[in-house]
Parts: sequence; C-alpha cells; structure tokens
Amino acid sequence: MNHETVRARDGRAPDVFQPGGWVPMRQYPLDDPVDFAIVGAGAGGATLACKLAEGGFSVVVFDAGPFWRPLEDFASDEEEQQKLYWLDERITGGSDPIALGGNNSGRGVGGSTVHFSMISLRFRPEWFACRSRLGYGFDWPLTYDDIAPYYREAELALRIAGPVRYPWGPPRERYPYREHELNAAALVLVRGAEALGIGWAATPLATLSAPGGRSPPCVYRGFCNFGCSTNAKQSALITWIPRALAAGAEVRDLAMVGRIEVDREGRASGVEYHREGGWHFQRARHVVVAGYAIETPRLLLNSACPRYPHGLANSSGLVGTHLTTHAGPGVWATFEEAIRWYKAPPNMAVTEHWNYNDDGKDCSGAYAFMSQGPLPRAWAQIIVTERRFWGARLRDEMVKYNHMAGFVAVAETEPRLDNRVEVVEELDQYGLPIPRVVFSYSDNDRRLQRHAVGSMSAVLEAAGGYDLWTSKDTSHLMGTCRMGSDPAASVVDADGRSWDIPNLWICDGSLFPTCGGVNPSLTIQALACRTGERIKQLAARGEL
Repeated sequence: MNHETVRARDGRAPDVFQPGGWVPMRQYPLDDPVDFAIVGAGAGGATLACKLAEGGFSVVVFDAGPFWRPLEDFASDEEEQQKLYWLDERITGGSDPIALGGNNSGRGVGGSTVHFSMISLRFRPEWFACRSRLGYGFDWPLTYDDIAPYYREAELALRIAGPVRYPWGPPRERYPYREHELNAAALVLVRGAEALGIGWAATPLATLSAPGGRSPPCVYRGFCNFGCSTNAKQSALITWIPRALAAGAEVRDLAMVGRIEVDREGRASGVEYHREGGWHFQRARHVVVAGYAIETPRLLLNSACPRYPHGLANSSGLVGTHLTTHAGPGVWATFEEAIRWYKAPPNMAVTEHWNYNDDGKDCSGAYAFMSQGPLPRAWAQIIVTERRFWGARLRDEMVKYNHMAGFVAVAETEPRLDNRVEVVEELDQYGLPIPRVVFSYSDNDRRLQRHAVGSMSAVLEAAGGYDLWTSKDTSHLMGTCRMGSDPAASVVDADGRSWDIPNLWICDGSLFPTCGGVNPSLTIQALACRTGERIKQLAARGEL
C-alpha cells in the first residue's frame, strides 16, 4: 500500500511491529465533540494523546503526514528517506537564515522522532530559572523538581540506554537499559577528553541495547537519522502511538489541520482539516496544538477571526516570537587510523562539560557536543556546502571518509523578540498562508559558537586529529509560544493552557522559554507527560 494513502481508517490502524498487520482503532463521529483534538502526532502530541486516552478521555490525533510502517516503508537509502522530512514550501530570512527540513522537522505520525538521533538528555536544573540563577534568558514557570518525575516516566517509556552513573546533574535513578558499546568515533571523543581532563559519558539514547517488548535491540546499521527499519529506535511512532490506540485514541493520518474554530463565547469549538481531497470539521471540547515551533504559531495565526483578529492565544502579541534554535558548529579532523564512523548510531559519546562549567567563557549560555557519524551522502553534502569542493576535489575528500571523525555542538541561542515565525500572503497546496521564519544570531550567540569550536578543536587535536576544518549548521527549533507566569509576557501557563482561551492548549517545543544546551525531545515528552497528569487533576476538580 502506498504510504501516501490514508491508512488509519475503517476501525483499524497499522501495526507498526508487523508487516501488513493491523490493530483495532476506535473512530469518533465528526459531529459528536471529542474531549481532545490534538494537532500533531510527534513527541508532544503523541505522548499527550497516550496520557489522555489512558486517563479515560476521548482523543483524536491529526497528523499531516503518513502513518508509517517502519518495517516496510523505511529503506537503507539516504535519498529515499528524504520522504520523512517536512519539505512543504516555507520562507526563511534574517541575517542567519535557518535551513528547514531534515534537521528540524518531520512529516508523518511520530513526527521528527522517526528520524531523530535519539539523544535523550535532561535539562540542567538551573536552566529552569535561567534569568534569576544564571543572568540571561527567561525563567520557566516550573522547576526541575516539578518535571523530574516526568523525565523519569519518559525515560522508562522510551527504554533509554545509558550509563550506570551519568556524571552531570543531580543524583538520579539508573537508566532503564545498559549503555551501548562505544564505536570508534565515540572513542575519539573519549581519548581527547581524557587527555584534557574533561568529563565524558556514553550518550543516553532512545534505542534498545537489549530486546524490549516487540522491539529488537539495535543492530548498529547507522541509518538512524533516516528512519529505523528494525524498530530498535524508540520513536513516538512505536512507543506512545500504540499505547494511545490501545487506550481508545483515534489517529487521522494525512490530515492537515488548517484552522481552529471558536464559538460565540470565544472558546475553541474544533478543528477544520483537509483529508482525502476535502475539508472536514471535527468538534472538540478542547484543542491541543502540537505542531512544533513553526506549524504551531502558523496555525494559531491562520485561525484569526473577528474576536481574535491577531490570531488565537495572542493577546500578549508573542505568538511566533522569541524563536530559538540550537546552533550546530562542527569541527572535523583526519586520523591515521580507520574510524569507519558510519557504524552504529551517530552520537555515541557526549560531553556536557560546558553545560555545567562556565570557566573561560566570554559569553552566557551553554552547549554540549557529541561524536558524529554522518552517512556518505550527508557527508558529501557537508563538504560541498561548507568547503565548496566539487569534481576531483570532492572525490579526493570523500576518499578520506573512513579516516574522518568530528564533533558537532548543540549550542544555545538567546530568545529574542525579532527572531520569529509569521505568516505571509503566499498560499500552500491547501490554500493556507505559508510561514516565514526569520532568524539572526546575537553577538552572544556568535561568541558561544566560537568557544564551542575552540573546545571541540582542542579535544580532536588531543585525540590525534589533524587538518581540522569547521562547518556551520542549526538543528532543533524552540520557542514561539512560550510558557510563563504572566499572561502579558507569555502565551500559555505552566500546563500549556492558553491564557486567553481556557480550552486551547499547546504541547510541543514551542513552549520553551529558553532552549538550553541539549536536544529537546526528552523535555518535550516529559512536559507532555506532566500536562496529561495536570489535565486529569484539573478534570477531577471540575476545573477544565
């Protein structure tokens, strides 16, 4: 069956663990309001759908992309797997335009967790009080202690494989699964870090180091960023979605939500969505937007109406603003010995030294960096775009592929008003205004990246690397609908509930007031677990 054909229908959805298999799926009528309509089935939406369905609520989840069957749809082919990325037309601008697509968005049930690198790190506790404790950014409306139990819940659900003792952060429980054995690329980081007296660890990863449930352990094939065809990767598609379906949620794949409607009282009344060639309307008592940092503000702004002329949840004027990304400066080196960095997941070792240590920095902010393992097509693209090599020079450089190693930072950027997502008059294939993403680095952002390049270079040289060169990139997108304690200075409260419309919620990385120096997926899922629990508590008290 073509993956661009609706699969979740007629009372069944794909069984992601069995080729050609199906699981029962409850279906809800359009005219009978469900408790929750959730827009987006990625890290935030899929997790919250599971929590709410297991809590007894009626839930429909909408995703604009396909319902993937990993065992059938995913190939060991970098070009073929471009289908996993959100490649619809968007405009990007600013002094430092962000490349959009594979490194920061996903298309399909499971969202970008289907092709993420599985790095699963907790935020440093002080980042939740960034302004008051560290002197920059904004404070979150919750603390590390508020979210710590939900970090643990997410780690257990994802069967995170990590070291017995993780060297940074407060004391915590062991990871559910043992750490993965380090590959040669990771051992380069270990060798250099130990030579310089810098701490390191095996990266906590959401891929199995031993059998778990219906998933096999990782076979170290290296195609993690292009979709795991064995189901060892614990994406939202194979963790939260099956649980949500079993608890009574409905998933509507290839369903693009274009508008949230509001009733005469100014409350959300449901979502208008395009599926199978036509527009439909699903009534709902509550609407949750979980489309991530571009599509979430886009939907809110495109839902403007006479009562809310500037878009929904936007009385503060902050919807779409304070976009942050993780800068990804890279440093690469040649080694005498063969590294063969394509073997195993791409990020097997990590140092968070400069997330917890500010000595020698001429800037605020933080970053971690990990060992790397780009596959050949991706590596050639880096060489072409960063070094402008082509023809014989590109061939000569590619000959070194098995002798290369390098690191890429996950570097904080400052949340600033001018970095934003807005909508423009140009329309997409659904007749909806498309987003424009505007981004520029601050002077502090640039200093932090220079510091990261310097420290990564020192580690590579200490490990025996030579002929070093650098690259530039970005990855995760956060902010644009930040949570807070003041309705005038935020879009939602600590539960992700809109200040303006009490039955409109947000549950994704757009909530982040600051972005920290680690990958956001674990924090997104922990926040979704917390939001699900809070909704159950509010419902029990009659406060929904």
